Amino acid sequence: MLSRSQIDTYREQGAIVVEGLADASTRQTIQRVLADLVERSRGVSQHDSVFDLEPGHSAAQPRVRRIKAPHKTHPVFAEFMRSPRLLQVLRQLLGESVRLHGSKLNLKAPRFGSPVEWHQDWPFYPHTNDDLLAVGVMLDDTSVENGALYVVPGTHKGPTYDHHGPDGRFCGAMDFDASGLKFADAVPCVGPAGSCSFHHVRLVHGSAQNRSDRARGLLLYEMAAADAFPLMGIADYDDFRTRLLCGNETVVPRIVDCPIRMPLPPALHQGSIYENQTASNKRYFEVHDQAV
Repeated sequence: MLSRSQIDTYREQGAIVVEGLADASTRQTIQRVLADLVERSRGVSQHDSVFDLEPGHSAAQPRVRRIKAPHKTHPVFAEFMRSPRLLQVLRQLLGESVRLHGSKLNLKAPRFGSPVEWHQDWPFYPHTNDDLLAVGVMLDDTSVENGALYVVPGTHKGPTYDHHGPDGRFCGAMDFDASGLKFADAVPCVGPAGSCSFHHVRLVHGSAQNRSDRARGLLLYEMAAADAFPLMGIADYDDFRTRLLCGNETVVPRIVDCPIRMPLPPALHQGSIYENQTASNKRYFEVHDQAV
């Protein structure tokens, strides 16, 4: 259970880290499954419905930067998102009824792992209200050196920034120069393996390349209050219903006045944020290496 201080920090700053939510047994199972998936990727030569591949990936040297929708890939990922301790925290932050929006597992290989440019999650999947957050399950000890997620505190209370590229299409990355933000104020979400970060859907965040000799795996669950409905529509309502993790479903969306930008025209390069961001002409982490 979160303390009042932790809840207040999330409301004011937009992010918190809670240690010990994923126990050693769960992490060991995930690491075994992950090793099997990376081994399986040797037979894949291009991005598909499961794997997003790093540049230079090969059968001899597999480099996977993302497992897509892991909750559909192996039961361990679906089980953890329904764990009582995690749901207890989610109820405190989002309310009694919570639905999974999506999941992904981002991998940063030692001395390699791709950066993710500054962005907000909100423009990717705007909803009728902004009671949404991302849970980041740290599968490895996570530090600044191995590519920790950085957040810019308080930005969840500000504007929704333009995430379109020079061609006018959505690219999933901000123009950090035009934003006026002080990225020197960014804070890393660090902690021992098993810790979970929780960051608001409108919070500005990003991560640098892994410059260490240690891997960094981050299992991400995108969570929403059950009365937040996606503005881009519901492709499969039966699937939408199965993603209710706790509480009661509703067909009455709660509508809140908050700044919205639609991810349209759609990104030229689809499949993942990594592919989306190839259309951006802004590369903060190539210049700055780390966020501060």
